[in-house]
Amino acid sequence: MGIDVAAPADRELADFVLPAEREAHDPPEARGLARDGVRLLVSRRASGEVSHHAFTDLPGLLLPGDLLVVNTTGTLPAQVRAGGGLAVHFSTARPDGTWLVELRQVKDKISMPNGHGHPGQVIPLPAGALLTLQDRVTARLWRARPSVAVVPYLLRHGLPIRYSYVRRDWPLSFYQTVFAARPGSAEMPSASRPFTPEVVTALATRGVLIAPLTLHCGVSSLEAGEDPYPEPFDVPPATARLVNHVRASGGRVIAAGTTVVRALETAARADGQVAALWSRRRPGSGRWTVCSPACTSRARRTCGCWPRSPARSCWPDATARRSASDTCGTSSATCTCCCPSRRAGTS
Repeated sequence: MGIDVAAPADRELADFVLPAEREAHDPPEARGLARDGVRLLVSRRASGEVSHHAFTDLPGLLLPGDLLVVNTTGTLPAQVRAGGGLAVHFSTARPDGTWLVELRQVKDKISMPNGHGHPGQVIPLPAGALLTLQDRVTARLWRARPSVAVVPYLLRHGLPIRYSYVRRDWPLSFYQTVFAARPGSAEMPSASRPFTPEVVTALATRGVLIAPLTLHCGVSSLEAGEDPYPEPFDVPPATARLVNHVRASGGRVIAAGTTVVRALETAARADGQVAALWSRRRPGSGRWTVCSPACTSRARRTCGCWPRSPARSCWPDATARRSASDTCGTSSATCTCCCPSRRAGTS
């Protein structure tokens, strides 16, 4: 996790060579270190200064009144070995009951991209489960229909997805963050891995606020030219209020990783305020619905949006959030509940 990083004006400035010995082949615990015994790089935008720290220095680098926003997603053991050298990575649940999956070829205890597969192909999985490929969504991701409930199946038969530079499989607990509360991610939101109860306590005693949101991330490392795909997310009303309050008070909002950035950017309005926003499966359709506390009772029945806040105020910029082909499913022309967002991370 970096703090206050300024985006380079030229993409080439971000290119660098990572020596093999600097790769994280094993978790710090395997080297006799605590989770928080890792390094932290800090870039200060105003001065351009770059400094190196221990992660345990983080509380002293933040100020009282700053807000740290974290992702409470839990990591699933999303890799299933199908036999015959084939592995299936379960990425993201779709509203119609299908899943986005990636086919991988297992080689020397790691997996590589597998460009095979065809619509209608049935892939046998352990314990008699079947996975039917339906159509390609991207060059590497398939929409597929499983014969079983995927999350309980993965918890019983899956393995955590690991990168090629990691030497061996590690138990699922090594892929969970201290904030993990809701299982749903194919891969760990790794920016939060170094947090420990001790670091969180130090942040709290420093006066740093911590607020949760959830974004269940799919398989990462998008290929060149590959568009982002929908990911379920939840920005709670209390978190939205805290973000707006801290920014209005001159404090800083620190996103713990790109998953938090994606959720906050999706929930941000044109005026810079962050609104409570979450995604739900829209009944009777194969699409995600983007929900807010602005929905009327009729809209909630139609779209499956059930706000947890009694607030009922519609966004003034709601019409800008839907295209002419979208139908809201409610008599309120300004209610965004049933209008799928066109922004990154939702569809």
